[in-house]
Amino acid sequence: MIVDRMENASAYHQLGKSLAEALDYLGSTDFSKVEAGRHDIDGDRLFAIVQRYEPKPLSEIIWESHRRYIDVQYVVEGTERMGYVNLGDGGMTVTEDNFESDYIFYDAQGELFEVQGGTFVIYTPQDVHAPSLAPASTSAGAQVLKAVVKVQVNESSGPCGF
Repeated sequence: MIVDRMENASAYHQLGKSLAEALDYLGSTDFSKVEAGRHDIDGDRLFAIVQRYEPKPLSEIIWESHRRYIDVQYVVEGTERMGYVNLGDGGMTVTEDNFESDYIFYDAQGELFEVQGGTFVIYTPQDVHAPSLAPASTSAGAQVLKAVVKVQVNESSGPCGF
């Protein structure tokens, strides 16, 4: 997992061409003018999902990972809490494995942290994560604008798929 501010995104270009493309797209797009939903950047290899929502309470936490895609989650506006635990840490139980939709859901415990507007988080296949959670200090009705770029894993790359 990587967490950083968008103004530092170019520091991660060395991790691979597709990841650099994802970060460039996120940094150069005015998401206030983009409709919610899927937006193809390069077909299924690289696409964005733009979301506008009220973060869910911690009681609705869902832990997930993906086999075929790296998530680059960019909180454009607002604040949300996310969870993280490395798949190698063990102690998790798979509750659902949907290869077609590229989701594996878990019964897990991990660390929670807040992500403010202007911050991106990169989750690779070994990063079990729980996004879209309401921060402890946010009142009901607070909205988040987030763009998630799905970067197809390059199977010939290293273990992170960059």
